[in-house]
Amino acid sequence: MNRLKHATSPYLLQHADNPVAWWEWGPDAFAEARRRNVPILLSVGYAACHWCHVMAHESFEDDATAAYLNEHYVSIKVDREERPDVDAVYMQATTAMTGQGGWPMTVVMDHEGAPFFAATYLPDQPRHGSPSFTQVLRALSDAWVTKGDDVRATAGKVAAHLRNEAALPAYALTGERIDGAVATLAQEYDAQAGGFGNAPKFPPTMVLEFLRRYAGQARQAHQEARHMLARTVAAMAGSGMYDQVGGGFARYAVDRAWVVPHFEKMLYDNAQLLGLYARLGTEQGDRIAAETADFLLRELRTDEGGFASALDADSPAEPGGHAEEGLFYAWTPAQLVDVLGPDDGAWAAELFQVTDEGTFEHGMSTLQLRHFPDDPAEIARLAKVRTLLREAREQRPRPARDDKVVAAWNGLAISGLLDAARRLGRPDLQEAAEAVGELLVRLHLRDGGRLLRVSRDGVAGAHAGVLEDYGCVASGFLALAQATADARWLHHATALIDSALEGFAAPDGGFYDTRDDAEALVTRPRDPGDNASPSGFSALVHALVEAHALTGEGRYRDAAERAIATVAVLADKAPRFAGWSLAAATTMLDGPLEVAVVGPAGPARDALERRALALPGAVVVAADGPSDAIPLLAGRTAVDGLAAAYVCRGFVCERPVTDPAAIG
Repeated sequence: MNRLKHATSPYLLQHADNPVAWWEWGPDAFAEARRRNVPILLSVGYAACHWCHVMAHESFEDDATAAYLNEHYVSIKVDREERPDVDAVYMQATTAMTGQGGWPMTVVMDHEGAPFFAATYLPDQPRHGSPSFTQVLRALSDAWVTKGDDVRATAGKVAAHLRNEAALPAYALTGERIDGAVATLAQEYDAQAGGFGNAPKFPPTMVLEFLRRYAGQARQAHQEARHMLARTVAAMAGSGMYDQVGGGFARYAVDRAWVVPHFEKMLYDNAQLLGLYARLGTEQGDRIAAETADFLLRELRTDEGGFASALDADSPAEPGGHAEEGLFYAWTPAQLVDVLGPDDGAWAAELFQVTDEGTFEHGMSTLQLRHFPDDPAEIARLAKVRTLLREAREQRPRPARDDKVVAAWNGLAISGLLDAARRLGRPDLQEAAEAVGELLVRLHLRDGGRLLRVSRDGVAGAHAGVLEDYGCVASGFLALAQATADARWLHHATALIDSALEGFAAPDGGFYDTRDDAEALVTRPRDPGDNASPSGFSALVHALVEAHALTGEGRYRDAAERAIATVAVLADKAPRFAGWSLAAATTMLDGPLEVAVVGPAGPARDALERRALALPGAVVVAADGPSDAIPLLAGRTAVDGLAAAYVCRGFVCERPVTDPAAIG
């Protein structure tokens, strides 16, 4: 019996009609495996995962494969976005056993949850030196029956390896260490195409924010940092990874030059990139931020006011047809002419680099815009072309949407929307951010500063929040406190931070990814390294730094300093995976800069606020008058009836100024 029909996860529901007798993760599945004395197959993926769909179609929808699984295994399906704790443990095992990770993740384990086999995608037929999924299943089942002691010994060794937690050496992240991280990044920088490393190319959002803050403080080699930042954000904005018609970014590019993306669009990427481009303060940054924000509101916003997790990479050419990757987004020259006419179609093909040969598949091309026009007439022509193409594209079958609301990623969305709202003068984006905050308070926040991980259709799920939920949501609430001067958001944020400090702390000053009373897994996951989104560790460090700036509570600064010292080795050796921690450390070296802008609402206050927001890493709260409920605003008043900015750095405050040019 397939037990996924009543799941809340869209990913699990995608498998509810499989002939595989899937179980959800839980004690009942493990009890069933013990009763039958069979191993457990764990399959982990997510709704927008292209290769998860491929493996499902090839194997999990196949009656013969399902029959073998049902007879010889207990099969568990997990949504990695709903249960990041389970995913983290078994991804660590997969990486240790195979040298690489990714999704779909396929793990076979014993009745205690100890893995003895791990892989990612397995084909339905032997291919490129890889055995088929069925071959693997038969071999492992045979080993379980005939070599059970050896299998259990292997599983025990893997479990012991996972539990072997070495204490993290702690070193202060000094200016010299941060300089060293920039030098390492420069060695990995792709001077030809921008970004870091080779294919595939992921948007290095957190590293870019680190470089922005580093360059803003004008430390050694800051010119090189500025160049790496400017070249990479321009390359991504003009690339096939950016949706040149509808705004928003795909998850990554499969090639070094950013031409062909993996087309799924994730909330966590777009929330972060929206904020990054808004903070750049350039014409290109403003445009990309505005377009990405519009994409979020148009395509990911839910009826409840939150944001859905992702759009799928795949869609069919015709309604009801077989879904293929990228069909919704790619074009041929003939299709452009059909929509735009011969003149505009030929012009658009040249501008967007749509060729007869195609840059993607089936003679289709992704749209690239490496050079944005500067002539007003051509800018207007481009706007008309984009509108017509977007309207035509809306007639195509759309990619599916994973509409669950993840707390952490909605926290990122709040922060990104407010970065754009305050810098671009977009009150609609602030209203959207406040609606997300209200949803999180209403559905996800529980008594005692506890968080739930997901909700869907206005109903909260049962899974407890993990560290990234606490860090990202707290930062979102702190951003709301700064934008609205409403102390209620500060109260919610500090409740979450206090709860995290109590329940996630590690003895060395760092943090675990799960709470101390969470479900016990083979090991308690802990990974301070950033991936596509901030690690729970780095997210909480940022929240601690911002909370200290707003409240003056020294214990938040102390906790941030103790924690950041535990990632010095990671920052030294692999700064690409410590970008968000390095951004926090850079801000902590000299501050952060704390700015209270107080006075009557209007252009004068707006100008002061925008100038303060341009300072990298600044915590900026704007209000009509003083407020004891937000300590940074306590005693701050307008000066002679004029809006004024109170600037403090490194525990030293300057006298208030009314001229924006005097800030910084």
